[in-house]
Amino acid sequence: MSDQQNPREAAGAANAATQQGPDTELDDFICFAVYESNLAFNNLYRSLLGDIGLTYPQYLVMTLLWRRDGRTVREIGDALSLEYNTLTPMLKRLETLGLVSRVRDEQDQRVVNVTLTAEGTALQKKAQAIPQCIAEATGLSLTELKDLKARLDTLRANLRNGGQE
Repeated sequence: MSDQQNPREAAGAANAATQQGPDTELDDFICFAVYESNLAFNNLYRSLLGDIGLTYPQYLVMTLLWRRDGRTVREIGDALSLEYNTLTPMLKRLETLGLVSRVRDEQDQRVVNVTLTAEGTALQKKAQAIPQCIAEATGLSLTELKDLKARLDTLRANLRNGGQE
């Protein structure tokens, strides 16, 4: 709530953003604003990632591995909230591209370790400008981006809890 907005206006805005009645405009839905923002992000990432031959989900996997190489499929899936049946084909594609290798763990054959290849490591240099391009495209300051991220994290956590604390 801004300093200039009174509590009644804030409550009205909250109701418009969360209630879906016959008189509510689609543009008033917070979920629609998040959805459209997601589409805009995807389009921007698609244009930036096309130059390095990755999709956005593949870029996320590579980013995890660039930060810390040698993760298990489970660790990657947990970090990205992806199921095994979604992640496995993506990892196979990254392996086909020569960017990662997948090897079963010698102690536990159920565990698959994913590591970067030399080509996968080299790709990081080509991708290093992407976060800055995205940040600049938002038109927000670093402080505003951090605040927005924190608010979205809170929103996601609240929604996962079904609104219960």
